[in-house]
Amino acid sequence: MNDLVISSLQNPRIKAAIKLRDRRGREASGLLLIEGYFELDLARQCGVVPEELFFCPELVRPGELPLRAALRAAGTKVFAVSPAVMTKLAYREHPDAWLATAPLPRRSLAELQLSEKPLLIVAEGVEKPGNLGAILRSADAAGVDALIVCDGRTDLANPNVVRASKGALFRVPVVEAGSGEVLEWLRQRRIQVVAATPAADCAHWDADLSGGVAIAVGTEKEGLSPLWLEGADRAVVIPMHGRVNSLNVAQALTLLVYEALRQRSQGV
Repeated sequence: MNDLVISSLQNPRIKAAIKLRDRRGREASGLLLIEGYFELDLARQCGVVPEELFFCPELVRPGELPLRAALRAAGTKVFAVSPAVMTKLAYREHPDAWLATAPLPRRSLAELQLSEKPLLIVAEGVEKPGNLGAILRSADAAGVDALIVCDGRTDLANPNVVRASKGALFRVPVVEAGSGEVLEWLRQRRIQVVAATPAADCAHWDADLSGGVAIAVGTEKEGLSPLWLEGADRAVVIPMHGRVNSLNVAQALTLLVYEALRQRSQGV
């Protein structure tokens, strides 16, 4: 089957896809952009079925073509586009051959399936897409049960979140909810809430993170809100000895999550 060909920058489908760079466009359509072969293939493996694929034959690399056939077989509409059209569509500086539109991932707290000793990440008010993407990559690497985004200042469907996460957005169960709702949900399930804050006296390696735990982090500038600091069961600090008094929020989160994994592996 031959692909439908789009060579005009004024094509309505191209214009509609470009609108998905904007949050209002994503919310109005219920779609997001997935750009890049690796990200798109990972999304496919996680059960995501894109609505439309824009594929540039001139930019394809060896071994990538089976993805086009797999997406077409799943029901995705496939369009071949010129390099000029792909450059117009892409938000990367050096695009590859792949860009797709897909349904926004949506999940509620009630839909989360937790392990016996759940390890959860709570990110409150994180505003930089790159940080959210990096947190998702750490969450995927550590095999956490879920990432819960509270009072987010950027939406998870932002193309730069998808890009920075390397597709982990489609592997990690993610929920967006208000802080009060999440705290109550955690209390009902007797999951320990551990707040990361420079004001804590307890080093993160001295806290018991071996049971069901939700590790909460806030923005780099403001940290966690009083609601989380007062509602937490334990506050911990990552000891630092340099002149810069804070780590990037994604780096800090990675240290905390892997300390929890270390304790669980050693039966601490």
